[in-house]
Parts: sequence; C-alpha cells; structure tokens
Amino acid sequence: MKKLTLPISDETIKDLHVGDPVLLSGVMVTGRDAAHKWMIETFIKKTKPASAEDLVAYEDLKKLLNGSVIYHCGPVVSGLETKEYKFVAAGPTTSIREEPYQADVMQHFNIKGVIGKGGMGKKTLEGCQKTPGVYFHAIGGAASFIAQSVTKVLGVYKYDFGVPEALWVIEVKDFPVVVTMDSHGQSQHEVIENNSRKVLDELLAKPF
Repeated sequence: MKKLTLPISDETIKDLHVGDPVLLSGVMVTGRDAAHKWMIETFIKKTKPASAEDLVAYEDLKKLLNGSVIYHCGPVVSGLETKEYKFVAAGPTTSIREEPYQADVMQHFNIKGVIGKGGMGKKTLEGCQKTPGVYFHAIGGAASFIAQSVTKVLGVYKYDFGVPEALWVIEVKDFPVVVTMDSHGQSQHEVIENNSRKVLDELLAKPF
C-alpha cells in the first residue's frame, strides 16, 4: 500500500502503475457534471461569460487543483444551515459521464489524479499520459466508510449548483483507492472490457 500526500509530483505519478493500492492524504476537490461543464465552458473554451464570483472561484481552484485530485462525488453533507459542514456520505460517482471534459480539465488545472468508479475512456487515458496523471478507482457502495476519510470540509464553490454538484474542498486522511488507469497508457478498464467482449463474442458464436 502506497501512502501519498497531495499535491503529487510528476515523478510520483509516473511511479504509479495499474493495480497499485494507494492511501491519499491532503486537500482535494469534489466535482461532477455541473462542475466540469462550468470549468470547460467558462474558463477553458470560454463559450460563456464569467461572473465576478466565477473569477474568484477560478483563481482559488487553480491553486487547489494544481498537483492535486478531483473526486467524482455527490456527497451527503450535514451542517448546511450553520455552515459547519461535515461529510456524512462520500461515495464515488460513475466517472464516464465526465469523459468529454476530463482530459481538458486535467491539463488546464494540472490535476494529477481523478477519483471515481467505473473507469473512463481513451480521451481521459490520453490525458493521463499528457498531464501526467492517473485514474483512481474508489470503492462503490461504501459511501459512509469513505466519508470517515474526510477529516475536514474546508470550503465550497458553486453552491448554487446544489449540494451534490457543488465543488467541495475537503481534507482527507488515508483515503483508499486503487490505480486503474496510469500515465503509461495502461487501463484495467480497457482490459476488462476487451476480455468481456471476447467472451461475449464466443458465446454468441456458439450454436443454440
């Protein structure tokens, strides 16, 4: 088990390979569909104007995400009324929804890791090689367990997106993940998909 502290250097990322179990500690940011779409449209492709609030969030996020990790997560958060936020549940969201955006977001913000479940596609794998970065697979169905790794909620951006879609800045301790896409072009998800397709083709080819 490798223990890594965020932010992560390029050298450390290149030392990671598919199958490596990792415990992450440090500051990371959550972000799902609305967050990725906002980052692409407002700051990367600039097809939508940025508000003053957007610009402040952007400058902060550039620093927070540089060398760090974005977590595909729609958390359940307590303390919303008092702003004494605490993650009650923090399970991973299916990552493939962010495939159109992820590589561009990784490169623009120098993000070294993406956490989610289910893996991602070729565009993100290419992004992992260029940035460089890795995809970390988190445990699905263990939202309450993972939330125990979140030691503190440091802040939130774009709260108007709603609690699950907002960008939450969290401090974590020994957050458990496994590398399933690395910076060397290896993807465990691609291997499983290809093997599954081969088995299916063999089954379909058999006479009934």
